[in-house]
Amino acid sequence: MHGPDPMNPHPMAGFDRVCFLKPVIKRANIEVGEYTYYDDPHEPEAFEDKNVLYHYDFTGDRLVIGRFCAIATGVTFIMNGANHALDGISTYPFQIFGGGWEAGFEESSLDSGYRGDTIVGHDVWIGRQAVIMPGVRIGNGAIIASHSVVTRDVPDYGIVAGNPVELKKKRFDGPTIAALLQIAWWDWPVEKISRHVNALRAGDVAALRRAR
Repeated sequence: MHGPDPMNPHPMAGFDRVCFLKPVIKRANIEVGEYTYYDDPHEPEAFEDKNVLYHYDFTGDRLVIGRFCAIATGVTFIMNGANHALDGISTYPFQIFGGGWEAGFEESSLDSGYRGDTIVGHDVWIGRQAVIMPGVRIGNGAIIASHSVVTRDVPDYGIVAGNPVELKKKRFDGPTIAALLQIAWWDWPVEKISRHVNALRAGDVAALRRAR
């Protein structure tokens, strides 16, 4: 057992709506781990163009998504390029239209809306049409409910829902979460993951501790 080829964009024969993202990402400012997939009946290979919005090289922010994440149809990542200057009377972006309106504009005025990199941990499930706002960090093992708007950080193994999201509960108790973070099964070689996939499906933490 060795699992699917992580560099095959369509690992499920005859089911092209499911796409492993790592082999189709071209932008240097987006990083996606192996086995993370996007499910969409319409061009899932175009994820970085259709689902990652306002992501400009000059802004300097990065989108980092871990391994073994499941991303449902219509999930959108809003990046820092969407932000407008907040310190003046108007938030209208006069400078982008030229014609003299760019004169006197200071790039540093955009810093008030800059939120930094957007980070998604490993083994995260993001539900249909969720929106991830700039600069949030989503912890390992988290679940984002469909149609949620993520405006704040999500803890490891948290389940969040709503607009803006609220933490509904943790998937496991504190000691179990600590153990899972220490085990970090997503970092194992794929051969080891394949040997213990049933323990992962069963939630057998003790078996994962013993895994070799």
